[in-house]
Amino acid sequence: MSDEILSLIYDFSRKYKDPKTNLLFEPANKNIFAFIKEGNVNISLQINNDQYHLYKEISKSLKEEITKIKGILSVNIAITSEITANQHNKKFKIDAQNIIAIASGKGGVGKSTFSVNLAIALNLIGFKVGILDADIYGPSIPKMIGLNKKPIMNNNKKLVPIENYGLKCMSIGFILDPESPTIWRGPMVMKALEQMFNGVEWGNLDYLIIDLPPGTGDAQLSLAQNSKISGSIIISTPQEVALTDARKGISMFEKVNVKILGIVENMSYFICENCKEKHFIFSKDGAKNHAEKFNIPFLGQIPINKKLREQSDIGIPICIEDPKGEISQIYLKIAKNLNMNLNK
Repeated sequence: MSDEILSLIYDFSRKYKDPKTNLLFEPANKNIFAFIKEGNVNISLQINNDQYHLYKEISKSLKEEITKIKGILSVNIAITSEITANQHNKKFKIDAQNIIAIASGKGGVGKSTFSVNLAIALNLIGFKVGILDADIYGPSIPKMIGLNKKPIMNNNKKLVPIENYGLKCMSIGFILDPESPTIWRGPMVMKALEQMFNGVEWGNLDYLIIDLPPGTGDAQLSLAQNSKISGSIIISTPQEVALTDARKGISMFEKVNVKILGIVENMSYFICENCKEKHFIFSKDGAKNHAEKFNIPFLGQIPINKKLREQSDIGIPICIEDPKGEISQIYLKIAKNLNMNLNK
């Protein structure tokens, strides 16, 4: 249903031309990005300040037309200045040399497990690392990293990150009751994310790893537009149903000018304990082939592994429990290659 409404939205938007490029406002135009969640439409227009009044008129007309679509509850059109974006005058600020967003088109593909172990792998090779759990609705980092404390506030009225395994960590899960659902609307989510950036005493970091919520919603778009992200890593399993959603994530980051640092294929295969053969449960090389198709770096394949799951459940990540093991070596290789590519 959302895809049908999104198609109708672009049917309206392509009636208008971009005053800057003279191109139609359609999906191929990187200066427009639209998404819908539960009937709420958010559209981002990247503009040239010299023709702000023209964009404002287009925005007003477009909003009036989209509001008429059956099933639409609200329409928000954000106009973003290209000059502001290029100058990195961002609302969310952290003193980190590299900010890496870990994203997935859908839930259940192992994004949080990857985020934790990548952060630890970067720390193991000598970097100061923080991890920010931006999944407001389903924070899992506290469980995976073995923490259940509440953060304290320092003299500067900022929260102090909780540390474990050499990482500075912050999550809404440290603050809220873990058994209570988070029933928040968009503005509350944005306020919480801003608090975890600007209201936390992160100090100086080499890397901040952000575990994003799954999908392409307002939280992902807000972070992409309001923080100085170095790039994103897309996590997907090999099957087509996951890759279809991963493509949406790739498209979102491209349209907000966030570099795709690579794709990781999670749950690539399973090695049977009896026959010792690889079994490609979720298809073979799907994410790898997608990386080649879209000319995006392929960062590696991580198999289904019982020990990886067990260590996440008990809060001792596998890169801590077995740093020389096969799975840990995959994460360390990804961390080294990531650092090398970012510092070419």
